Amino acid sequence: MPRITRGQRRTAPRRFRSWRRVLCFALPPAVVAGMIGATIGYPPLRREVGGEISTRLIAASAALGFRVADIRVEGRATTDRETILSALDARPGTPMLAIDPARAKEKLESLPWVHSAVIERRFPDTIYVHLVERVPMALWQHGGKIELIDRTGTVIPVNRLDRFAKLPLVVGDDAAAHAADLLAMLATQPALAARVTAAIRVGGRRWNLRLDNTIDLLLPAEDPAAAWADLARLQRDSAILQRDVQAIDMRLPDRLVVRVAPEPPKEAPPAKKGRQTAKNT
Repeated sequence: MPRITRGQRRTAPRRFRSWRRVLCFALPPAVVAGMIGATIGYPPLRREVGGEISTRLIAASAALGFRVADIRVEGRATTDRETILSALDARPGTPMLAIDPARAKEKLESLPWVHSAVIERRFPDTIYVHLVERVPMALWQHGGKIELIDRTGTVIPVNRLDRFAKLPLVVGDDAAAHAADLLAMLATQPALAARVTAAIRVGGRRWNLRLDNTIDLLLPAEDPAAAWADLARLQRDSAILQRDVQAIDMRLPDRLVVRVAPEPPKEAPPAKKGRQTAKNT
């Protein structure tokens, strides 16, 4: 007859306790979640008794300890905490199964600064939120107003624009849709890009740039990047922008047209007064 050692007698109850722990803590929420999913997924049952069943099952899960204890948010830079909590409709102690990730995602993505959101229920007690916020790219002037836009050209509704005054200004009805490509091109020549104070979209085809608030640069519709690189070379070789230049027209592929400021008219020298002689009368 095999002999049962003391160690063997302890092993069997420990395994049993482990399985019992799994059944006690993992099975109830799975059953509750499954029943809620079935209720929500079957429209007639949801209409008739779904609300009551869901309420009872949520209460049962909360009684088992599945309540919100931690809300972890990643990617938040501008959206305030209370706004996120309001969209989640969650506070410490809220039943985990009462959180609707799809509805929370929809609410969060309707916020001005939120581009996209991911919401997860991480049982037993954690709600995880990952936000991708919009990054301000430029100020967009059109229709007599100025608005803040992100890299997709989407308007970010803000009450005050003063803290974004250092961003580049793009002008024109369709300027927002093409601003990202323009700014990417300008960034290839950082020293020149720092001198651009405005970009005006012309005819839906090309850009005019204002440099140092004084010089107009007319870029071509075709291959503006090449023209931009040529200007950088001219500036390095001959410091063209340090001259009395009013406009540089680079629209023609085989020539550069530069308009300089007219010289101020020279003042005429004062007339010399003739010597007067006294006459004796």
